[in-house]
Amino acid sequence: MNRMIAKLILYTDTDPRNLLTKMGQLYERYYRGEDTKEELIAESYRQIKSLLEIATDFGFDRNLWHHYLTFLLITNENPFSLTCEKVGKKEGSVNFFAQNDSSVFKNLFDFDFNDLEKALDIDCFSRVSNYQAIKKPEFMYNQNVSEKVKSLSLKLEAAENDQEFFDRITEFYGEYGVGMFGLNKAFRIIPKADGNGVIFNPINNMDKVMLSDLVGYESQKQRLVENTKAFVEGRKANNVLLFGDSGTGKSTSIKAIVNEFYDQGLRMIEIYKHQFRDLSNVIAQIKNRNYRFIIYMDDLSFEEFEIEYKFLKAVIEGGVETKPDNILIYATSNRRHLIRETWSDRNDMESNSDIHRSDTMQEKLSLVNRFGVSIFYERPSQKQYFGIVAELAKREGLSLSDEELCQEANKWELQHGGISGRTAQQFINHLLSIRLE
Repeated sequence: MNRMIAKLILYTDTDPRNLLTKMGQLYERYYRGEDTKEELIAESYRQIKSLLEIATDFGFDRNLWHHYLTFLLITNENPFSLTCEKVGKKEGSVNFFAQNDSSVFKNLFDFDFNDLEKALDIDCFSRVSNYQAIKKPEFMYNQNVSEKVKSLSLKLEAAENDQEFFDRITEFYGEYGVGMFGLNKAFRIIPKADGNGVIFNPINNMDKVMLSDLVGYESQKQRLVENTKAFVEGRKANNVLLFGDSGTGKSTSIKAIVNEFYDQGLRMIEIYKHQFRDLSNVIAQIKNRNYRFIIYMDDLSFEEFEIEYKFLKAVIEGGVETKPDNILIYATSNRRHLIRETWSDRNDMESNSDIHRSDTMQEKLSLVNRFGVSIFYERPSQKQYFGIVAELAKREGLSLSDEELCQEANKWELQHGGISGRTAQQFINHLLSIRLE
């Protein structure tokens, strides 16, 4: 096995803790014959433990060795995989090296552990070739990654020759891309330990909500869809501000739009206000990838003493470097103007004949003006609220009469924050919890 791994060119991993590297070293020690049987057994079990830990993290079952190798193939960002992500399968010199590595992985897929198991009188590698995992709740692992790995792994298992194996890999790169951006829908950022740049942290199990799950607000959803559709299709599109009353579905709409357009290459990066200084680092790392990125800012607003909005203004529009075409900013806010205004802002009013303006106010309003699309989510009327409640109850199969439903919904909203789509959903959740008791 170590000789196979040594032949890799593009898919090498210099990390000595890498499981594949450790497996190669195990076989090298086995063939050298310098270790005792007990030492080799202990090392074998250590690598099996590592494999089981990976399987647990990603919800793998069946052939864990194949799933692990597949995971390596679809997360390794190298000249070939990145090229396939951007332009698909093309003829080029890099294909020669990629086909070499693909043949190595095909041999690793077909590798027979029987000799080692017989020599050490163990059967752990055979057991993980048909592993029966304990079923876990979806929130305990990254289901999106798990499904992609297992699906491609089965296709690679069925490949009859090196060329078919190579074709399945390149097809995956063309369809989904490579690395964390190819496998995940949404990310948060954390600063690197040395302070230079940021790390993208995948959001493992994003809410699976779709736009159809949000009752009402049809015109708002349509405007959001039209802008996002233009964006993912490579046409001109605008940054979007969703503003209005709390609990009306602004954040839900953005989560849903990512789910709707994920298969078309849309990804989301959630950034908090205190991270605006890192926006330039974020953009530098994603501007050349073959995805469309929404930089998402939830509940965006600024107090008069906060200056982070200046970093945001520079990124949205202005500065020396043009914002890349594959990046838009979508934000939600309960405020229309984002930055709190005070009466003192009007004290710097200048008067020149019929021209009146306030520099402070213009500075604060200039941020919201940089969002080309502003969509208002208003609090529903009493009638609209009851309509939302009735539709949600219908979807959940609740059998209350309209009169009884409206009466109870009215009591609920009076005690739980007033009329909103969120209150309606909480009321339905309450009814479901009672029914289950």
